[in-house]
Amino acid sequence: MKFEWTRPALLDLESIRDYISRDSEFYAARFIEKIIEAVESLEKFPNMGRSVPETEDKNIRELLLYHYRIIYRIEDKRILILTIIHGSRDLTRRRTKPWDVF
Repeated sequence: MKFEWTRPALLDLESIRDYISRDSEFYAARFIEKIIEAVESLEKFPNMGRSVPETEDKNIRELLLYHYRIIYRIEDKRILILTIIHGSRDLTRRRTKPWDVF
């Protein structure tokens, strides 16, 4: 199974990189590498993430990496990376949920 990034997820990666790079370009690049490695592992093990508690859809799952949630949806022929969000952010307060967009 292949994975694809949504535009919002790519923008999340950019924002995370930009934020961390204020202190260290090295650690920003390394953290983005870790996110990408985690996402690539989904190709072989798409169900390794847990179900997202804010939704009852069992195909919406997440990997936890440090303080970030990598939220994705398992579809028939692909894994769609929906967003990467800091764990302190409250998804229940958002009008539009990451999984409602696509």
